[in-house]
Amino acid sequence: MIVIAGLGNPGANFSNTKHNIGFITVDMLAERCGVRISKLKHKALVGEGLIAGKKVMFVKPQTFMNESGQSIRSIVDYYDVAMEDLIVVYDDVDIPFGAVRIRKKGSAGSHNGMRNIIFMLEDDSFPRFRVGIGGERGRAPLRDYVLSGFPEEKLDEIRDAVTRCADAIELAVTDGIEAAMQKYNTGAGKKAKPEGERAENETNGH
Repeated sequence: MIVIAGLGNPGANFSNTKHNIGFITVDMLAERCGVRISKLKHKALVGEGLIAGKKVMFVKPQTFMNESGQSIRSIVDYYDVAMEDLIVVYDDVDIPFGAVRIRKKGSAGSHNGMRNIIFMLEDDSFPRFRVGIGGERGRAPLRDYVLSGFPEEKLDEIRDAVTRCADAIELAVTDGIEAAMQKYNTGAGKKAKPEGERAENETNGH
């Protein structure tokens, strides 16, 4: 089974904030599969379905962002999930607004939710998909910025980014992480790479 975990904060007050990009992306994927993420297990809302015949579990930790690792560790242990079969989706203030970045493994960067997951798992060798929310912060404190909503003029751009991220995750499930990295590691607002065209964008970073 492949676990696709989106990071965010529970509750209506946070539902459309920048820090909930992970929840928003996983909701989109689940809707495509006709799955409801409604069962409460392992301190998370979960739903199970299929992507191209492969069993997947959609996960939205309910522990609040900074303790996401509690839920992820519980799921990984209970289902004996291999690190390569754990996909984590989240926002990243350190990459440009609307960009999609995919990595096989690595550090948490400045993201506290990811930092807690790596701490709890004692392992960072799992794929992660990030949607950029950077470049728009100005002088706003980081906490206020990530917990704020999207300005009206940015809604189309963020919807496009979430759609591309969801597409990339589907491709990773069906064809592998390398295929997703090659096609979908893009800059803000850029389209996915055509088949056969090698992506030259960075695959490293936060």
